[in-house]
Amino acid sequence: MSEALNELGATIEAKRPDCVLSWDIAYGELTVNVPLSGIVPFIEFLKTDTACKFSSLVDITAVDLPEREPRFDVVYHFLSMYTNQRIRVKVAVREDDMVPSITEVHKSANWFEREVFDMFGILFSGHPDLRRILTDYGFRGFPLRKDFPTTGYTEVRYDEVEKRVVYEPVTLTQDYRQFDFMSPWEGANYILPGDEKTEEAKG
Repeated sequence: MSEALNELGATIEAKRPDCVLSWDIAYGELTVNVPLSGIVPFIEFLKTDTACKFSSLVDITAVDLPEREPRFDVVYHFLSMYTNQRIRVKVAVREDDMVPSITEVHKSANWFEREVFDMFGILFSGHPDLRRILTDYGFRGFPLRKDFPTTGYTEVRYDEVEKRVVYEPVTLTQDYRQFDFMSPWEGANYILPGDEKTEEAKG
């Protein structure tokens, strides 16, 4: 399998040197790094080239690396039903970059790109309907960014008096606690009901 992937990587690089920055094999899958400007023609090539035929778009996601510039990696996963191979395509994206939409090449990219926009705040130029897909219309922030607070900014509840859903700033009913994940019984100097039998057996 590794030999076939090495051969595929070399073939892709030879055919599209203008689009391939680098490639390697990780976790039994070929990963190709592509510049932002080359993402659409490269994906068209992967779909139509006879040696590739990556006609199935499996997923589009992103990775937030706030300590790095550019901050994000947009990651595409494809499957070739013809060669029974998978490929991962990565493109590095700055926070103010717009990623060209691939919806003209793969119609199924529509909702995947909307999800990446919703979760990470990455914009896709040329997308036919780029709006949030998982969060609510007035949602603030992007939940999968590393700097998004785990509590969020607002909480939602149904108000019996107003007979509607209301949004309020997050209010925690208790102080934030540090958990040591130890057993709740550790350090207890009392015997729980039934444990006395164990003590008697030891004696």
